[in-house]
Amino acid sequence: MTESELDSRHQTHALALADQSGAVPTSAEARSKRRIGALEEELEMMKQDRGTKQRFVSYYFAYCRAIWRMVVLYTNLDDLIAENDRRYEEQELELDSTGEQDRLQRGYILLAQVLPWLHEKFAELDIDDCKDMKKKANAAHGDDTSTLKDLVAAWLNEGFHPSRLLSSDDKQSRGFIHDVCGKLLCPAEWDWGNDKVKAGIRDRMSDYIVSENSWPLFLYDSYKVNADNLEQGLFKSKILVQAFKAIFTSPSSAKEADGDGNGADVKTCVASIIGMRKVTPRSLAYIVCQVCFALSSVSSWRTVDGNFDYEAFWNNVVDFFEDVPGPVTQRRVNDLLEWWTRKVFGKSHREDLTPEVVSRISVTALAEQRKVLEDAAFDSD
Repeated sequence: MTESELDSRHQTHALALADQSGAVPTSAEARSKRRIGALEEELEMMKQDRGTKQRFVSYYFAYCRAIWRMVVLYTNLDDLIAENDRRYEEQELELDSTGEQDRLQRGYILLAQVLPWLHEKFAELDIDDCKDMKKKANAAHGDDTSTLKDLVAAWLNEGFHPSRLLSSDDKQSRGFIHDVCGKLLCPAEWDWGNDKVKAGIRDRMSDYIVSENSWPLFLYDSYKVNADNLEQGLFKSKILVQAFKAIFTSPSSAKEADGDGNGADVKTCVASIIGMRKVTPRSLAYIVCQVCFALSSVSSWRTVDGNFDYEAFWNNVVDFFEDVPGPVTQRRVNDLLEWWTRKVFGKSHREDLTPEVVSRISVTALAEQRKVLEDAAFDSD
């Protein structure tokens, strides 16, 4: 490098001194690049924050949608909270509780399990928060109703081959005026094949009142009832299994209702999102009511349809599982729920591998034995 070039470089560096403000001159291009880089970094951070927020909103939304499906179908959340508060405040009084109060408290406990973060937030929840949660839960309820309206029609057409096919968009042709729907909705104590029974139900005669106090035929395995043992086959029907899978795993999984299930293999399905691995009494009660409504001729959801009270019907299903007379009945209920879990999620029992169970299995047992031997060898030295 020549002497003149060195002088030129020296002069250039001499120009890059701080001015009176203390700022060192830089090129406009370099400053622009730095600004662009800073903006890109800021944008990336905003994207990450938005993604985190969206994940929380999706989590919150999904779990709120699970309230009606897994906890309560008609009861207000504030009623559950009020019952738990009442028990806490009156626990020293040891007052007796009604069946309705016991059902509310079991619902509160289940709600705290389904939404574990919610229990700590109850003190901060205001009426708008409860309304927002109810709105999201209602949205899920409406989606499920619409889904099953279409699917139930297809299942009955395929399984029963009725002379008058059911239309997915026509509810008025269902109910007792349709022979297949009427048969499935017929109370277990009556024979739909009897023309007198069929006419009495359709004409709404006083001797044939269809209410929530009867178990409909669609609840039974093979849609057959043993009058001497009304519990036999109850809640084991194919249409219930299909409906449960359609709502909680995926509509495509409902095609495989005869064998054991494969579980929630779709990450976006309801069961995967809320971490559901077992069928519960209240999730089953929810499906029972949804199927009952899908079979009926009522076009819009309502609590009472003529003589049939859906809220009381839901309570009856829940009480069948939760309010049992003793340990013998409880074992039968447990077996039934185990059957349901196997039908929907397969034979995996990984949920039962609690730390206490694992502590007794060979891997943990061997690790403990090795530790004991090591300690013994150390002590002998």
